Amino acid sequence: MTRVALVTGGGRGIGRAIALALARAGCAVAVAARSRDQVEAVAAETRALGAHALALTLDVSDPASIETTVKSVTTVLGPVDVLVNNAGIAESAPLAKTGPALWERHFRINVTGPYLLTREVLPGMLERRWGRIVNVASLAGLVGSPYVTAYTASKHALVGFTRALATEVDGKGVTVNALCPGFAATDLVWNSARNIAAKTGQSFDDAVRAMAELNPGRRLIAPDEVADAAVRLLDEGAASGEAIVMDGSAPRGRT
Repeated sequence: MTRVALVTGGGRGIGRAIALALARAGCAVAVAARSRDQVEAVAAETRALGAHALALTLDVSDPASIETTVKSVTTVLGPVDVLVNNAGIAESAPLAKTGPALWERHFRINVTGPYLLTREVLPGMLERRWGRIVNVASLAGLVGSPYVTAYTASKHALVGFTRALATEVDGKGVTVNALCPGFAATDLVWNSARNIAAKTGQSFDDAVRAMAELNPGRRLIAPDEVADAAVRLLDEGAASGEAIVMDGSAPRGRT
């Protein structure tokens, strides 16, 4: 039986890696993000692996966009069996400069988006007695860091949502888990390094190394590591309610 997966934020980085890994695992994959060009490219890569794929433009901050996306996936590929809530934002500012708009934006995208998507697909999963919900959180969902109060609070909320829902659906064939990577080799780190370099005069490479060393394993997390962890959660007997730490302390490819 082919499982149908929906991956948000699937146009690049961790989302792209997860989409491709799910395709290799035999899933039909809907790749959704705001950038049409990016999701089309990833969907093409997915088809090249022999999987059915669908590219969709999705804004997780827009309830209407979420509803339309889930309906499109169901119509073209079938009901969603695997939901990967990967889309998110991360902006830094000291609390005094963290205005209500920035705060609300983080919660709308990092928490409310996953809540609305899950609410759309969960009834079908429960009816079929099989489903996998994977929330891509962050180490910031488990610990505190300065200058990212909105991001950290939103990721803590996503981990809390994961644990609460896992308890609610326990024994009903649906698992709910959170992946919590540290700084990863993605555009988020590259863009942050450019900003640090511009503001401090530090070189781009030094800024990247500094962020890598903030991970307990003193290295960046590879997107494929996160993708492999997501695929393992599809297994029968997979845990539920876990916040899976990916801090670089394990060898590459293992968590």
